Amino acid sequence: MYDAAQPGAPLALDGVWLTLPSAAGPVEILRGLDFSVQPGERVAVVGPSGSGKSTLIAIAAGLERPTRGRVRLLGQELSRLDEDSRARLRRGRVSLVFQSFHLLPNMTAEENVAAPLEIAGAKGAGKTAREWLDRVGLSARLRHYPHQLSGGEQQRVALARALATSPTLLFADEPTGNLDHDNARHVADLIFELAAETRAALVLVTHDEALAARADRIARMAAGRIEA
Repeated sequence: MYDAAQPGAPLALDGVWLTLPSAAGPVEILRGLDFSVQPGERVAVVGPSGSGKSTLIAIAAGLERPTRGRVRLLGQELSRLDEDSRARLRRGRVSLVFQSFHLLPNMTAEENVAAPLEIAGAKGAGKTAREWLDRVGLSARLRHYPHQLSGGEQQRVALARALATSPTLLFADEPTGNLDHDNARHVADLIFELAAETRAALVLVTHDEALAARADRIARMAAGRIEA
């Protein structure tokens, strides 16, 4: 059942709808969605393909605007912010990890991790990047480019990049979906360990019920809603 957001909750969606046009008529992707995350809470979002899980993350992170309803991210109502303001709100405080890594191909592992720190104006970005790559077991791969890394290594770089800014909120969209069993387990361990260590709230979209069971709470989606 939906839990109303408490004061200070880093994320709260209230009655959110997303309707998109199509040749066959409007398609309702999200339908009156209510969802919230408390500080430091780890929430797994599960459900069948097409249920709206990835769309929830896009809306919650301010990457896409809802048709109607309210989204509050880090205390700010996103409908009142333009695209640049939403980007500034996320900077250094909201991080995302995707299934397909999204590393910059012309940057080394160290440079990929340092980039968001530099954008956020952090001092010692290179040193922090090296420390985080060491924490995910990649201290020997600092100068390697993404094409020189395995899938598991690329995802660990992406995770180091996401957490190096010590975000308040971490979104992870199927972060183990492209990995073999051993790498998936290793990345999953790191996500939960490092999110807890940095006290980041975690919203994890996954099809893996065993992975979801490690969260504090499971939100099950169906047809654009959280099931009661």
